[in-house]
Amino acid sequence: MELDDELCLCFHVSRRKVENFIRIERPRRAGQLAECYGAGTGCGWCRPFLQRLFDKAQQPADAALPDNLPSAAEYAHNRSDYVRAGGGTPPPGATPIE
Repeated sequence: MELDDELCLCFHVSRRKVENFIRIERPRRAGQLAECYGAGTGCGWCRPFLQRLFDKAQQPADAALPDNLPSAAEYAHNRSDYVRAGGGTPPPGATPIE
């Protein structure tokens, strides 16, 4: 997943926005990432990925941790499967499921 790919597909929040929010606002809990344009408050698909970015930011700068994020296409496809399986309901205006 690239920096400008959407991480929160419900509210169109890019990975870059989330990473900048973490860097500038320094949230104390991953749940505070919802303050970044509502990230994680829609269907819930992105919450584990938000948690990963939050956890990564808590590590020392020299810690080489892998992103473990899928490509944007895989991410959107997996979210579609998640929503179809009843995992959450995207709000109106969210990126449509495939």
